[in-house]
Order: sequence, then structure tokens, then C-alpha cells
Amino acid sequence: MKIIKFTILCLSLGAFILTTSCKDNKETNEAAPAPTEEGAVPASNKGQAYIDDESDNPNALRIAINSPDHSTLVAAVEAAEVQNSLVNVGPLTVFAPTNEAFEKLPEGTVEELLKPENKSKLANILTNHVAPSNYPVDMLLKNVKKGRTLYMASGENVEVTQEGDDIYVGGAKILGTVKASNGWVHVVDKVILPKNN
Repeated sequence: MKIIKFTILCLSLGAFILTTSCKDNKETNEAAPAPTEEGAVPASNKGQAYIDDESDNPNALRIAINSPDHSTLVAAVEAAEVQNSLVNVGPLTVFAPTNEAFEKLPEGTVEELLKPENKSKLANILTNHVAPSNYPVDMLLKNVKKGRTLYMASGENVEVTQEGDDIYVGGAKILGTVKASNGWVHVVDKVILPKNN
């Protein structure tokens, strides 16, 4: 009789453990994010650049993403994997070339730069559009008057000039300015290529 009770107890305990472990496994599988593509990292795991920003004052990257005139810039930023650089707390100033600015490059240049093997070259070009400081228009005009250059995240210095009412940075004309939560975005009409590129 004791053997039968012991066997029933063991079977009951085994059934309980099996049921519980299956339930835990099911909950674990449901909690795991489904891959978006084979081998792709879910957006939630790509860093601060992919955190939804619903604020009235978006960061520099969000401004570019929301602008139909900057789709080429956004594609380049993603290909070079420098998104997180544009969302850090700053302050930073981004000189954002329009789609038309990229079209002024020699034919096939953009397509070539977007290839994975050219990632570091593309990153160097893009960081040549970011000044790690606050440069609203009035500060840029002060730099013109004092003959100062701007230090860019690429490690190069670019010249700031003025022609009439227009301000040029590295030969690119500023078309407009937007305040970002982490600095400033100046829309420019030309890609500012590094000298060492």
C-alpha cells in the first residue's frame, strides 16, 4: 500500500513539474520579441536612436527622419550606423544636406558609398557634417567675423564664410535652421566632403 501511495505521489509531482515547466516555457517564448528579418536585431535593441521621441522638440536624427527632403541623408546615416551620434544629449550642430545636395555628387557616388564595404568612408563623410557644440546662426556669424573655423566630429576644421545674407559652412550654403532638443540642424545645399576623403 505504501508503494502505491509513493508511486501516485511521484507521478503527481512529476505531472506538476512538467505542467509548470511547459507553462514557463510558453510564457518565455511569448515574451521574446519576434525577429523582424532573419538575423535582424529588433528596433528596441538598436540603441537610443530608435526610442520613440514624441516630444515637441525632437532630436537631430528625428528631425531628419521626419523631413522628406532628407531621406538620402537618413539612408546614409543608417548605412554608416552613426544614428546614435545624432541623438546624444549634445550639444551638437548638424549640417544636413538635402536630397538635392546628394544628387550634385558625381553619378553613382551615393550608391557606392552605401555599400557595406564603404561604411567607414561614409561615416567619415557624415561626421564631417557634425560640429560637437552649439552653433546657432548668430554664433556662426561671430565665427565669420573672427575668422574662425568649425571643428567637426570627423577631426577636420571647416571654414565659415558669408556672402551677402547667406552663410556658408565648408562651401555649403545654409538654407534653413531648425532647433533640435540636442542642438541645431542647419539644412545645407551641398555635401561637405572631408579633405582627406
